[in-house]
Amino acid sequence: MKISFASLVVGAGLSFFDVTALEILARAGMTPEQVADMLAKGFSWALPNIMLGSMIIVPLWLLTYMLRPPRG
Repeated sequence: MKISFASLVVGAGLSFFDVTALEILARAGMTPEQVADMLAKGFSWALPNIMLGSMIIVPLWLLTYMLRPPRG
């Protein structure tokens, strides 16, 4: 909630000064298509690694959960 509120306040402030997302991207030398491509590449890299890691972490968590002493 705090991040959402802070983003709203900053976005409203930038909007007040007529600053748009396209202008910020242009100053960074990027286009919306490049950003979308970078996000797609990041997702296609992260998903297999998340799945691989979860194949170890989830069974370990389950084993730890099953073997811990009962609450009092």
